[in-house]
Amino acid sequence: MPELRELNYRQITRRLGKLGFRFYRQGKGSHELWVRDSDGYVIPVPHYRGKNIRKGTIRAIIREIGISVTEFMDL
Repeated sequence: MPELRELNYRQITRRLGKLGFRFYRQGKGSHELWVRDSDGYVIPVPHYRGKNIRKGTIRAIIREIGISVTEFMDL
């Protein structure tokens, strides 16, 4: 079972793409909104250049998507 670790923006967005999400629009500040066309679900993703996104933030994204940590990390 893979454990949750810090990821960078590109690693997160690749996984979101595999789950059917696509870039929707720029949000406030350094955040972007990603949408899944099948159900119209929108989630915010931080876009920090050159910095990893912390585990707590990644866990919140995973919780909003509605999958397990293992499923997300295995993508």
